Amino acid sequence: MTTILTYSDKGEQTAKQIVSLGFDAKILRSPKLDQTLWNESSLFVFIGAMGICVREIAPFLKDKKTDPAVINMDVNGKFVQPVLSGHQGGANEKAEHIARLLGAIPVLTTVSDTSNLWGLDMLPKQFDWKLEAGSNLTKLMASFVNGKKTALLLECRDRGTLFLETSKPDHVEVFYNTDDLKVDDFEVILAVTPYLHNLGNKAIYYRPAMINMGMGAQKDIDALEFESVVKTSLKENGLSFLSLAEIGTVDIKKDEEAFVAFSENTDLTLQVFGNEELSAYQVPNPSEKVEEVTGSASVSEAVAMHLSKNELFVPKQKLQIKDKFATIACAIDKRKERKGFIEFVGAGPGDPELVSVRGKRLLQTADFILYAGSLVPKELTHYAKPGCVVKSSAGMDLDTQIAEMRPFYDRGLFVVRLHTGDPCIYGAIQEQMAVLDKDNMDYHITPGISSFQAAAAALESQFTIPEEVQSIILTRGEGRTPMPPREKLSEFAKFQSTMCIYLSASIADKVQAELLEGYPEETPVAVCYKLTWKEEKVVRCQLKDLAKTVKDNNLTMTTMIVVGKAIDNRSNLSKLYHKEFKHAFRG
Repeated sequence: MTTILTYSDKGEQTAKQIVSLGFDAKILRSPKLDQTLWNESSLFVFIGAMGICVREIAPFLKDKKTDPAVINMDVNGKFVQPVLSGHQGGANEKAEHIARLLGAIPVLTTVSDTSNLWGLDMLPKQFDWKLEAGSNLTKLMASFVNGKKTALLLECRDRGTLFLETSKPDHVEVFYNTDDLKVDDFEVILAVTPYLHNLGNKAIYYRPAMINMGMGAQKDIDALEFESVVKTSLKENGLSFLSLAEIGTVDIKKDEEAFVAFSENTDLTLQVFGNEELSAYQVPNPSEKVEEVTGSASVSEAVAMHLSKNELFVPKQKLQIKDKFATIACAIDKRKERKGFIEFVGAGPGDPELVSVRGKRLLQTADFILYAGSLVPKELTHYAKPGCVVKSSAGMDLDTQIAEMRPFYDRGLFVVRLHTGDPCIYGAIQEQMAVLDKDNMDYHITPGISSFQAAAAALESQFTIPEEVQSIILTRGEGRTPMPPREKLSEFAKFQSTMCIYLSASIADKVQAELLEGYPEETPVAVCYKLTWKEEKVVRCQLKDLAKTVKDNNLTMTTMIVVGKAIDNRSNLSKLYHKEFKHAFRG
């Protein structure tokens, strides 16, 4: 529960304003703070002088790990300051939230915030990791914020490690395996890893959820004993129990009491699979007995492989549980494993600042960037870290592109394949993915802003008109690559939707002729060259003048043609913000 305490009419007015803006809290006017209220609330917001706040909470303070979060703000809502439990209790986060609601100034005084450093105790909450640290956590955090030499060990790849790699302070050095890390050289070691290492009392461990475990068992095994032996087995195999991500078994064991209890205790959903799914896997330790009972030669191994889409890290372990047996097997989630990996990144329409935040961070951490030549501004590759190899793929065929990426991949390095706009729209990634699939190479796609979106922004136009145009067609003219008959421009033109035509300025005469079969000749057209680049040029005309406009302005490569009445439209406006649609205002 969140409680707002006020001591004046003005303070009460500010409190009601906060609640009216969506902040969920109970408002108390001139309350007497007692132990019951202190215990019931996880956050207090005092509105008034700081002295009142301090005097009220002083008798109840016990321990920073258990005390509720406390915030103080002035009655006019100009300054919002965390007083207690800034990190662990979330006071800093809530203070910033209130400040955004009111347009106030958050006053954060914790060292990590004022120094623009990571809040080491907040990283688990931020990235869904589990924290494992000894009693010297506070001391190590102090050393970190004081700029002591710190090692960052990253043995997984996820959203959190991407953030750490691209925002690390100067006193932090990154390592990707323990063989390169000399413990004695550092005062603090931050280890993001599912693996058990003995790094001494200098280490703070962050356990990412990336171990997937399959389970099998005889009927009615002891539930408490099962959890205990699982922990022991994982430890013996060098894995942290805290990094368990997913668990599963065969469908006929879904009601096994030990598995259900294990699921509840770990807060992990027990996933169940049929023999058809499990029998598809070639496991190292098949069992005729298991196949006789379940229809699959494996349960634990096949489930682990199925959950992780990866080979086994821990093959089937037979666990003695009193007079019965259980089996487990583990695999590392392929999506988070730190090994060779290729990321297709959408560069956006051109402006380096229009790449996504994630795309920028991927570029900053890549070991090799292969970018799409003249279609992608070279400035985007300037995000590369020192030591990153950058090459243009202009003039490369598919085999050459794969050959350029493969050596980096095989060495366990990170490759970014940088495509213009969004890779899924005329990005030619399908052919590359087919080869990668065939060779069992791992990849992922990060979307980008497409040039059709950049066109709408440049034209200051909404490409849909209520009750008139509700569809946007993304297509191209028919050049050397034939178009299906149903997708010819003349067929699409019959709909008179907003049409964004890629890769077609060189055949503008043909494009104009086909469009005139469906659109009126006075239909607005915009010819957009190198949208968001420094050389951007946008020329408006009517459809009847399209070919002449393209020719007169010498617009060919990197040009999009936009056609439709939505261009520059300011009529038939949406009713979304009319009075009868008040419920939609917050959107």
